[in-house]
Amino acid sequence: MSTVAFRRLAGDSRVTVTAMANPALTALDAAGLPYRVIRHGPVASLAEAAAARGVEVPDVVKTIVVRRSEGDHLFVLTPGGRVVSWPKLRALLGVSRLSLPDAEAAKEATGYARGTITPFGSTTAWPVVADERLRGREITLGAGEHGTAVALDADAALSALDATVADVTDPEPTR
Repeated sequence: MSTVAFRRLAGDSRVTVTAMANPALTALDAAGLPYRVIRHGPVASLAEAAAARGVEVPDVVKTIVVRRSEGDHLFVLTPGGRVVSWPKLRALLGVSRLSLPDAEAAKEATGYARGTITPFGSTTAWPVVADERLRGREITLGAGEHGTAVALDADAALSALDATVADVTDPEPTR
């Protein structure tokens, strides 16, 4: 699947059409993973994303970019309604410090803008840690473009990503 961009040059009645491959979908195809593309309008919350995708909140997977050190990152996949448990993640990785990169650094590390990040098709194949609650279900995750997600089998995706699966989240705090 690809994105098509249209451009009309000033004073020219012709339209230039450029097909741009979506790296996430290309990576899913290369991995041989069956998936369903879901396109939706802008969303402002996890609940809106779930409604737009026709799924429950826990089936919306957030891809979090975590910085271990300068130039060393990893992806953490968390189910909707849960947040990264920093003590659990640090213990799993055997480190005392982790941080979240800003939006620009995350884009530099992955090739994706915040809100579109996915481990599939990232410019660097960073290690993936996935919360154990993702197993045994169909999940949806961003597909590298705003308003585009994919639905796929979590176990197949985690296997293709060679993910480390562990308890690395806590329930999202209530406000």
